[in-house]
Amino acid sequence: MKNFFEGIAWLFEEILFLPYNVLRNLELSNWTLANIVNWAFLLIGFAALIYWVLQLNLFDKNGEEDKDPSAHSFL
Repeated sequence: MKNFFEGIAWLFEEILFLPYNVLRNLELSNWTLANIVNWAFLLIGFAALIYWVLQLNLFDKNGEEDKDPSAHSFL
């Protein structure tokens, strides 16, 4: 059973975490490029926020928004 868990540890440390090790070594020479994953998530989050706000405005302009205080069961 010990070999099984050591195999799982080897898989994660040597294979699956390899891209993160590359990014960690890259940080010493280029911080922006090393944080490209963070920048990508930030851009995706901003795009989702903009889409969400535009959709809220669209529903509000069409009068489809239920603004009754008792519209939700928890109120």
